[in-house]
Amino acid sequence: MNTREEQDRQFLIECLTNELVTMLMDERGLTMEQAMDAVYGSHTYEKVERPSTGLYYQSPVYVMDMLYDELNVA
Repeated sequence: MNTREEQDRQFLIECLTNELVTMLMDERGLTMEQAMDAVYGSHTYEKVERPSTGLYYQSPVYVMDMLYDELNVA
């Protein structure tokens, strides 16, 4: 069973991920599937999932900047 802290962190990650997917769809014209693939397949998302980074507390715009940097390199 997940602790309350883990549940809260997972909720924040899900909310952030939803924002990132929506932003990619709106700003890059991606389909939902393409946007989800881009987010979930990224190193940025791996960092968001890692509690030690604290990225799940950051604003979607901040994390999106990291994701854009990553996608532009790839």
